[in-house]
Order: sequence, then structure tokens, then C-alpha cells
Amino acid sequence: MSSKQSTTIFSSYQKGVIALLAIVQFTVVLDFMVMAPLGDMLMKSMNLNAKQFASAVSAYAFSAGISGLLAAGFADKYDRKKLLIIFYAGFIVGTALCAAATSFHLLLFGRIITGLFAGVLGAVAMAIIADLFSFNQRGRVMGFVQMSFAVSQVAGIPIGLYLANRFNWHAPFSMIVGFSFITAVFIYAFLKPVTRHMEQKEKQNPIVHLLKTVSNKTYWLPLITTALLSIGGFMLMPFSTPFIINNVGVSQADLPMIYVIIGICSMITLPLIGKLSDRIGKLTTFIAGSILASIMVIVYTNLTPIPVWQVIVISALMFAGVMSRMIPSQALMTAVPKIQDRGAFMSINSSLQQIAGGIASVIAGMIILQQPDGKLSHFNTLGYVVVGVMVICVFCLQAINKQVFHKLHIQQEEKTELVA
Repeated sequence: MSSKQSTTIFSSYQKGVIALLAIVQFTVVLDFMVMAPLGDMLMKSMNLNAKQFASAVSAYAFSAGISGLLAAGFADKYDRKKLLIIFYAGFIVGTALCAAATSFHLLLFGRIITGLFAGVLGAVAMAIIADLFSFNQRGRVMGFVQMSFAVSQVAGIPIGLYLANRFNWHAPFSMIVGFSFITAVFIYAFLKPVTRHMEQKEKQNPIVHLLKTVSNKTYWLPLITTALLSIGGFMLMPFSTPFIINNVGVSQADLPMIYVIIGICSMITLPLIGKLSDRIGKLTTFIAGSILASIMVIVYTNLTPIPVWQVIVISALMFAGVMSRMIPSQALMTAVPKIQDRGAFMSINSSLQQIAGGIASVIAGMIILQQPDGKLSHFNTLGYVVVGVMVICVFCLQAINKQVFHKLHIQQEEKTELVA
């Protein structure tokens, strides 16, 4: 097999790893995303105002961010499989607490516990991908793993909404607990230890390792960019469902159908985006996605009552634009750190992503005003802020792209010299 073929063909084990990481991502994403479609139901059943609901969303993000920072020093010290299992178990416990919550404060506590463990899962998964897949494969791997967003819309959220409508809002969280437990068993049985990073360096004190990673100036711009990317993604999410229900006139009964159709469209486009980012370049794909996302965000946040099919088309295009930014940017970020810093960098990266998302949710809750009839005011203001952040991210990613390819060029030259 040629070297070119080896970078384009996945082994059966690699395919299994991709599937497991995608399922882990699916459960974590579903746990977070289900809060948005349940938003209107939660706000009404618990008599929550916009700020209280935003605090429930941001509590998860802030706790996830804190745990990411605390875990960063240890992320490269242990087998990544063990870390994945431990934090996934904690995630399951936190989600179970949400399922059992009977008041706003108990729900808030459950979201904090869930975030503490979920905040590290994404970083561990990203580090495993970077350890097991070459740079030229990672766009496609990210495309498949990020299909978790689409699958959550096609299956997870509609089923969750059905259970919520059939029983109560607790039911979707119970469903996630059961499915996650089964997934954890498969991870334990199938995934091999991931320890190559432990052979690359001498043992360091976790705090020293964390400070060394944070003080590396080449990591600063990528970390700042991650925070900006997260602000653009989180600001609209918590209030999107209350907006389309109360301002656009979509009924609660139509939500499952909307999520299913958008999810099916995403399942088709996400693998294509991953392949595209590997073929034409991750930066080019990101810029194209930013243009599409910016246009559709402005359209979406200024919607007035329109037919459901138009809401579906606009939402699907906006989601395609957002994912065309997420997949190539995440694939590019995996090439930034040295292998011995990869776990720490990914943990800090994930932490900043969550903290920035929490800040974005709080800001959104301060900007949004809910009128007595349930309608939201100033939602379009959020749209303009998001587009401004997207423009800044394009310039940041251009600089990161240059940094990554300079690094890869040096590595290639070193390999050539060794062969010679």
C-alpha cells in the first residue's frame, strides 16, 4: 500500500474508533442541545425568565470550562482510554441528576455536575483522533464525528421531544442516561489503550505541564480563536426555539419534524464538508462556510411569521454554514500542539470553548427581553454580534493556517533529512 493510500483508507479498528467517538459526541451534544428545544417547556413549567434559563445553560458551560482547565495538566499523563471512561461515567451521573431534578436549583446543580465531566470528554476525543489519524485524514474523521449533531437532530431530539410531550421534560435526560451507559460498556470492551503520547516525553508535574502549555505563545492565537468561535455558536442557541415558537409562529408539535428534516440534510452534507476540507483546504472551506453562515444568521434572526417549510430551509442552510466552519477549524486545531502537549492543549481549548459559550449565553440573556405574550425582543441584535465575531474569526484562522503549514513543512524537511 502506498503512503497516499495509507492516508486515505481507514482500517477496521479506526472505523470502530470513529463510530465510538461519534456516539460519545452524540450523547454529549444531545444532552446539551436538548435544552434548547425544551427551553419553552422548561421556562413555562418552572416559571423561568430569560435570565434564569440562560443561567441553566451557562452553568453547564462554565463548569465544563473549569473542569477542562483543571484536567489540562493531567491530560497527557494517563492513558486516554481510561480518561474517556472515567469522565464519561461522571457525565452519565450528572445527566441522571438532571433527569431526577424537581426544581430549578436541582436542575442547575445537575447541569453543573454534567458540565464538569462533559467538559473534558471533547478534549479527550480530539486528542485520540489526533493520536490515531494523520492530518490528511482528520477532516473526514471530524466530518463523521460531527455527524453527531445531525443524528441528534434526526433521532435524538425528536425522540426526546416526543418523550417530553408524552411524559414530561425529565424523560429525554433519562433516555440519554440509558443510551450512554450502553456506550460506556462498548468503549471499555473495544477501545485499545491510547498511550503513545506518554512515550514522547519525561514525566512532568501536572501544574508545571499546564503552565508550560499555557505560556507557549504559539498556542495563544488558536486558543483565543476557539473562544471567539464558541461565542458565535452559543449566543443564538439557547433562545432559538423560544424565538421560532413565539416570534415566528412555529408550534411545539412541528419541532420534531423540523429537527428531523434539518438533521437529514446535515447527515448528507457533513461528510461532504469533511472531504471538501481535506481536498480543497481547511481554510478555504472555513471561509466559504463563514460567508454562508453570516448571510443565513442575519436572515434567521430577522424572521417574522412564515410557513414552516421556509423555516426549515433557512435553518438547514444556516446549520450547513456553521458546520462548514466547525469541521475545518477543529481539524486545523489538532495540528497546532506538539504531541506531548496535545492532551493539555485540547483540554485548555475545550475549556475556553465552554467558558466563552457560557459568557455568550449570559450576554444573550441580558440582551434578550421576553414580552408578556412570550415574544422575544432584540433577537436580531444577537445576529449582528454573531456575524461580527465570524468576520474576526476568518482573519484569525488565516494566521493559524499559516502557522500550521509552516510547522508541517518543517516536520517534512526533518523526515526527509532522516531518510537521506
